[in-house]
Amino acid sequence: MRGRIHSLESMGLMDGPGIRFVVFMQGCKLRCAYCHNPDTWDLQGGSEMEPRELMDRILRYIPYFKASGGGVTFSGGEPLLQSEFLLEMLKLCRAAGIHTALDTAGVGNGRYKEILELTDLVILDLKHSTAQGYKDLTGLDISVLEPFVQTLADSTADVWIRHVVVPGITDSSEHIIRMKDMIRRILNVAKVELIPYHSLGENKYTELGYSYRLAGVEPLSSEQLKILEALLKEGSNEAGF
Repeated sequence: MRGRIHSLESMGLMDGPGIRFVVFMQGCKLRCAYCHNPDTWDLQGGSEMEPRELMDRILRYIPYFKASGGGVTFSGGEPLLQSEFLLEMLKLCRAAGIHTALDTAGVGNGRYKEILELTDLVILDLKHSTAQGYKDLTGLDISVLEPFVQTLADSTADVWIRHVVVPGITDSSEHIIRMKDMIRRILNVAKVELIPYHSLGENKYTELGYSYRLAGVEPLSSEQLKILEALLKEGSNEAGF
């Protein structure tokens, strides 16, 4: 068995608790307008690695991330598209006592229950709160998300929710209220983060010959972000949501 890997980051600080070894897996079916890693889309891109080969790389850094309360994060692209490889890696990490996180949009090719049983933390990137908005933003029907969300709601994995706020697309009060209703379906949510849109990956589209659909959209202001964060927290529970 071999997996397709886009890149590795040995000292990640933004991909879960503590210092993380981050595995960016290759391939994604979504075509999010704001994606800053379009080079991860191609399912046949990246380089191939065997599970044991990747695990040997991870184990070199275990003194660093274990001491910080960190672990390994599987990101992408979309790691759920390589479910067999991901499962094998999660088993190896569990056997080594390594904390695992799955950074995902929830759109893969199945085996979600088995994957979640071996995952300590799920960082779920929710794209939009309506069917049309999801279609316009990602190119796919929102129903592709339902199997994962339902399985996640029935799991015991800790959950962080992330949502990118794009001016004119996902920055209205009505949208944030709908997002709140979506999130409340998942009972084990510990944290919700609103991520302000930025255009730092726009140059990659030019290099790859892709059109950038959000050209000209200004980054979200810090003032508007604070307003939306306050709205999101209204009526939150003891866990912060």
